[in-house]
Order: sequence, then structure tokens, then C-alpha cells
Amino acid sequence: MRLLLVEDDRALGQGIRVALGAEGYTLDWLQDGLSARHALNSESFDLLLLDLGLPRLDGLALLQQLRADQQDLPVLILTARDGTADRIAGLDAGADDYLIKPFDVDELKARVRALLRRSQGRAQPLLEHAGVSLDPATQQVSYQGQPVVVTPMEYQLLHQLMARPGKVVTRERLSRALYGWQDRVESNTLEVLIHNLRKKLFTELIRTVRGVGYVVELKP
Repeated sequence: MRLLLVEDDRALGQGIRVALGAEGYTLDWLQDGLSARHALNSESFDLLLLDLGLPRLDGLALLQQLRADQQDLPVLILTARDGTADRIAGLDAGADDYLIKPFDVDELKARVRALLRRSQGRAQPLLEHAGVSLDPATQQVSYQGQPVVVTPMEYQLLHQLMARPGKVVTRERLSRALYGWQDRVESNTLEVLIHNLRKKLFTELIRTVRGVGYVVELKP
């Protein structure tokens, strides 16, 4: 999952990047609202973590522009503005959730998981398919009840595919989910990750759609 953090506090931004990066998320970080506006217009993200007190373009104005453009990206506001009127303004502008600074990092992780789950139309936290179980809260994968050790990138790739069973996920979308701006992407990385997942789980779980991408089959 690829997240965009817009936060001008360097210490807090770095702390969030480390915390969510350790959860396997791909996180891009910007420090002003105008740069975020350009990024949201040109790139795809799964969730926006948005501070309100931003330079160049206020976070609330950015959110209002995002919703005016009919973008339904989930938005979690992170702010020190703790007044009731501020929370109402943020939610009415189109935010999906609101977290007051300072906050506990475990609560941040839980809210991110909940918003991503909701955006995918799922009520249950576990992803289960053809004997494979994936738990976003613990990042544990099992097959037929037995734990399977996967790398963070293998986990994220499997998460992307299992969240959309029966639907082809393009190579472009997978690459965007796995890599941030600062990452160097090798040409055969996806093929290597898919090969490893098939070996650790079972070959028929993931089918290659040549020239397009990959799909988790509904009927293994």
C-alpha cells in the first residue's frame, strides 16, 4: 500500500515514516500543501495522512480541493487543532478520520489499517482465500493453518492481490504500491517476488496475465 504523508514537522514526519515503513507500507513524504496538491494530481496513493497547518497551501484547503475534484482517496487528518469546531470542519471538508497530536503510534497504525480496509469494502480485518490467510494487523501470512515467512515486499504484493481476488492488478499499480519516489526499481523485481510467493504458498494461487499484470484466482 502506498501512502502520502503531508507534514511540515520534520521530527514528526520522520517518526511516522519510520513507524509506517516498518509496517511494510510505501510512504512518500511532502512538507507543504502545494507540493502535495501536485503529487495528488499526478500520482496514485491508497491513503493520505494530512496535517492542517501547512505552508504554501493549508491542509483544509487542500482537502477541499481534493474532494471538489471528486477524488475519493481516504484521508486521515493529523493535527494539533483539537477544538470541536476544527474537527467538524475537517470532517465536513471530506476527511475520513481525525487524529489529534500528540498521538500513540499504535493508534495511528490501527486507524490506517481501518481506513484501508474500509476503502476496499471489507468489514473483516483478515484476508482469506484458498487456504491462504493474511492478517494486516500482525503482517502474518499462513497457508492451511501453518505460518509462512514472507519478506515485507512479498507481504505487500500479496496484500495487493488478495484484496482484489479475481481482478487483474496491473504491473503499474503493483509497482506504485511497492515503491516510493526514493526507491530504485529493478526491471524484474515483480517477477522475482511473484516467483517467491508461488514457491512459499502454491503455484496456482497467482496467475500471470501477460502484458497486463497478475491476479489471485477465485478457483485455485
